[in-house]
Amino acid sequence: MLNKQFKNGIKFKCQGSSNCCVSHGQNGYVYLSLKDAIRIAKYLKLNIDEFKKDYCEYTDGYLHLKEIKKNGECRFLSEKKCTIYKDRPTQCRTWPFWKENMKVKEWNINIIKFCPGIGKGNKVSLSKIKKIIKYDLNNEMEIINEKK
Repeated sequence: MLNKQFKNGIKFKCQGSSNCCVSHGQNGYVYLSLKDAIRIAKYLKLNIDEFKKDYCEYTDGYLHLKEIKKNGECRFLSEKKCTIYKDRPTQCRTWPFWKENMKVKEWNINIIKFCPGIGKGNKVSLSKIKKIIKYDLNNEMEIINEKK
């Protein structure tokens, strides 16, 4: 259940800061569902096994993009732009509307400070936010896990 703070929706428009494209340790991993991996592999003209070998790694059994840049930037970030934007992972598509971000304390203390797009642009309705959260949660259940 979303807090009443969000009942009228949230103004949001990505400002291209790329803050969300920089890892902050394990909390910043970009986890991949099979659909994500297939979509990105196809974009890169690789088969799924090649993509997983060259671009991914597992942590605690879960597949995520391999971090290669020392500053934590996503490997697909170039000059603050996503080079696979059209085929980016679901986790990236649904930011900042993740269930864990929609807790009032988290939103007010961390997310608003972290994401300059919040408070800008058109309002995203509460019903749209709920759909995004549901889409993200469904994707989370499909993240590739080698421990299963």
